Amino acid sequence: MKARIPKHREFVINLENTAEERRDECWEKLEAILEAYKKQGKSVYTPSFIEDNEEQVKVLQAEYGFEYTIELK
Repeated sequence: MKARIPKHREFVINLENTAEERRDECWEKLEAILEAYKKQGKSVYTPSFIEDNEEQVKVLQAEYGFEYTIELK
């Protein structure tokens, strides 16, 4: 049997530069973005996932000082 898994892009979040006591708070907010997206009937495999959520991730980046990249998987 063959299964074709489509390539997709994903955020890779690096919280090393975020203060340790704020990491859990930041991660919860990132997960909230994902949960809100899922409630719209979409997933990380939706072709526009990055475009739909990047502005929200940038707002959190400014608040928490983390770095992120977008990788093709």
